[in-house]
Amino acid sequence: MKLATTAQMRTLEQAAVDAGATWSGLIEQAGWGVAQVALRRLGPVPGKRALVLAGPGNNGSDALVVARHLHDAGVRVTLYLWRRRAAPADANWQHCRMRDIAEFAADDDAGWAELRYALGAADLVVDGLLGMGISRPVERQLAEMIAIINHTARTSIVLSIDMPTGVCSDTGAVLGAAVHADVTAATGLVKRGLLQYPGRAYAGEIILAEIGLEPEQVEALMSERIEPTWARALLPARPADAHKGTFGKVLVIAGSALYPGAASLASAAAARVGAGLVTLANGRGALAGPGRLPEVTLLPLPEADWNALGEPAADEALKHLGGYQALLVGPGLGREEPTRLFLERLLGIDAPKQRGQIGFRIGAALDRPSEKQRPELPPTVIDADALTLLSQIERWWEHLPPGRCVLTPHPGEMKRLLAVDSLDGDLAELAAQAAHSWGQIVVLKGATSVVAGPGGHTAMHDAGNPALATAGTGDVLAGAIAGLLAQGLAPFAAAGLGVYLHGAAGQLVRDDLGDMGALASDLLPRLPLAIKALKS
Repeated sequence: MKLATTAQMRTLEQAAVDAGATWSGLIEQAGWGVAQVALRRLGPVPGKRALVLAGPGNNGSDALVVARHLHDAGVRVTLYLWRRRAAPADANWQHCRMRDIAEFAADDDAGWAELRYALGAADLVVDGLLGMGISRPVERQLAEMIAIINHTARTSIVLSIDMPTGVCSDTGAVLGAAVHADVTAATGLVKRGLLQYPGRAYAGEIILAEIGLEPEQVEALMSERIEPTWARALLPARPADAHKGTFGKVLVIAGSALYPGAASLASAAAARVGAGLVTLANGRGALAGPGRLPEVTLLPLPEADWNALGEPAADEALKHLGGYQALLVGPGLGREEPTRLFLERLLGIDAPKQRGQIGFRIGAALDRPSEKQRPELPPTVIDADALTLLSQIERWWEHLPPGRCVLTPHPGEMKRLLAVDSLDGDLAELAAQAAHSWGQIVVLKGATSVVAGPGGHTAMHDAGNPALATAGTGDVLAGAIAGLLAQGLAPFAAAGLGVYLHGAAGQLVRDDLGDMGALASDLLPRLPLAIKALKS
């Protein structure tokens, strides 16, 4: 399912008109499509009542078309008009009047008595007050109406046309007040603001009502929603004559004395999504952490002071890196200064050093592989502490091979990487700009996660789930992406499929255990189940 910004949607609508459609025809198709969504939600029509709220713009015109089609299907319809003025050219309003559909105007409804009565009697409430493109806060009369709708329509089905009134169509911000919908029928295309919080919490179920846009122009859009069909097409093949080498090897450099569980979660996730072999690398102390799968092999690395990894550990890891198809670095790794130097050397960010430094093995620089001997960095996931360490390195992105890394920041890590105090506006656009600037794939994690590529491609997954709001779930996601990289998926595809499977496993956890008390380790046995369900 393609996603659009407000500007893109207006361009697509104009292109449809330029190709021979009419504005009235687009409105008719939108209203008819929304009416079909409404009728499916209502069920058997006899005796059902609908209140249709119509505002002043095209969203209100869509609502008038919905009112007509609901009436013609046998629903008892009442129109409630806000700031809509009667005009002979308003054919959709005239069609409603020709059918004697009852109507009221907000300006004539002192004390909101008619609104409250109509809301209380309605089985369905259609919100066509304001659609996409609003930029100013909802205030005064409309804010009062929204408060009454949200309080009184609790037993009704509330259906918003295109956007819940009050939600920004680009960012998902709630502009003062917003209608709480049970379902939103997005006309033409789903707007990106519908998938971003807090607006996502107001949208309810999102259903597309097509209006006849130009297919070639829709296909050219570079933003889409991660859905089962999208994810299923990315699943790597599992041939019957395969062996463990067929499915790739992952090197996971993770864990520390304080965070040993991160290593276990990340390495297990890589195995659970189908990687053929997973190796966990760290100092001997970190390798002794709890919960490690017996199937995960080990690569001990030399430790620097404070039991942290340092430059000699990077040199040792580089000696083995050529045998792996994917690398994951960062979960629970720690943020000590030696660890930063380890990361610089591992990723090739550091400049050659001529002498040993305090706290490191004397002569370590002499053992460092030359640039000609240095193995090519495999597709690499950079997560957690490694992201924080990157944020401390000036212009780090200039040293990484383009398009070969997947960065998986949560909002706090993203702020550190961007050196900003807050993440504002359209998060999909923000992630896309970061991916372009850094030349890498970015997974901005959250209740709605955004996968962005350096070429402008973005994919959004709105799988908000409180069962996933617990320590360690990000480590599982990073491991899953690394495991998919090892199986040959391109970095953007691996990131998108990993995000989907992580969310699907989280939903299985919620279904089985509820949304309180679930643990990140509960995701691990459910990752294969999520894959199995996706294949079915």
